[in-house]
Amino acid sequence: MKSEKEQRAGLLYGIGAYGMWGLVPLFWPLLKPSGAMEILAHRMVWSLALVAVALLALRRWGWVRELVRRPRKLGLIAVAATVITVNWGLYIWSVNSGHVVEASLGYFINPLVTIAMGVLLLKERLRPAQWAAVGIGLAAVLVLAIGYGQPPWISLTLAFSFATYGLVKKKVNIGGLESLAAETAIQFLPALAFLVWLGANGTGTFGGQGAGHAALLAATGLVTAVPLVCFGAAAIRVPLSTLGLLQYLAPVFQFLLGVLYFHEAMPAERWAGFALVWLALTCLTWDALRTARRNKAEALRLAALATASGPQPAAATPAAAMPETGTVRQTGTATRTGTTPSQTGAVDEARRIGPQAVTAPQTGTTPLTGAVGQEPAAGTGRAAQEAGPTA
Repeated sequence: MKSEKEQRAGLLYGIGAYGMWGLVPLFWPLLKPSGAMEILAHRMVWSLALVAVALLALRRWGWVRELVRRPRKLGLIAVAATVITVNWGLYIWSVNSGHVVEASLGYFINPLVTIAMGVLLLKERLRPAQWAAVGIGLAAVLVLAIGYGQPPWISLTLAFSFATYGLVKKKVNIGGLESLAAETAIQFLPALAFLVWLGANGTGTFGGQGAGHAALLAATGLVTAVPLVCFGAAAIRVPLSTLGLLQYLAPVFQFLLGVLYFHEAMPAERWAGFALVWLALTCLTWDALRTARRNKAEALRLAALATASGPQPAAATPAAAMPETGTVRQTGTATRTGTTPSQTGAVDEARRIGPQAVTAPQTGTTPLTGAVGQEPAAGTGRAAQEAGPTA
């Protein structure tokens, strides 16, 4: 159990991480007249530089040798780098092109997309409330498509790209900083080549708009890494159920910025679509919290049963009547190890369920979902710890 002080610190770290991801739409417009592709390239280059310094200071390089020796894992890292490139680039373009509200929708529906991918790709089974949430989410997309006159492509692309990223990161299973370093290392050479090409053509803005603008472009590394560090600090201090609720701070902040600060239009059909999405997320969160409470209660019950049963004295029984798991002596009798089969089953069951009471899913029970990372990522469980939101 974490101390109250640690949990309070973890809560603050979590609020800080998701708060920064939620407020990042205020940062990207500051980088104009740089285009989205140039900003994206700078983000890749400066993120690698910053993360490399952090890993050097922490002396955490052992994972590099292991990763190089495992081509399959290296290939998955390359896939993760590709889909997060799409996610980052589209998000930057969306914000600087006046589509902040639609981008926020992508991270609202990300948990629903993640669960749907778990069903379609991993053949996972959902509880009734989760099916209801996915159905309501599909209805929301239909309403928004009718309102827009076309499907909300920005939202869907952001949601599916990050859900894919979370799935790949789950299979890679390395730490947040290490993963970011590996992904940006893959992105580094193409990004640097693109920036050199822009400079050679005279179309690059780095250095040509003053020192302040150049510093802002370099700060894209900080914008990427600092929230990730805060997220990692929160993930080891607070329950994943708490992170699962905090994840909604980011798209809420983005939505509010889009409506109140950037003054984007919100016609009636868009409000209706968002209302359906929020209803779906309410169902998902209620179901996750209810399941977490049930798992915890069951774990406590089984632990109490195992404790109350206590160890039984060893007793010899004829070999013919002894269970197959007994220890057979040469004399033809078997001795028991001190626990009855029912006790052993209770203890094993308590051990099996116990961790679920702590790491119960936030928006679903699929192994794919992790505490949701996103541009702020949305999702739940371990995948969030591995991927983390990456706005």
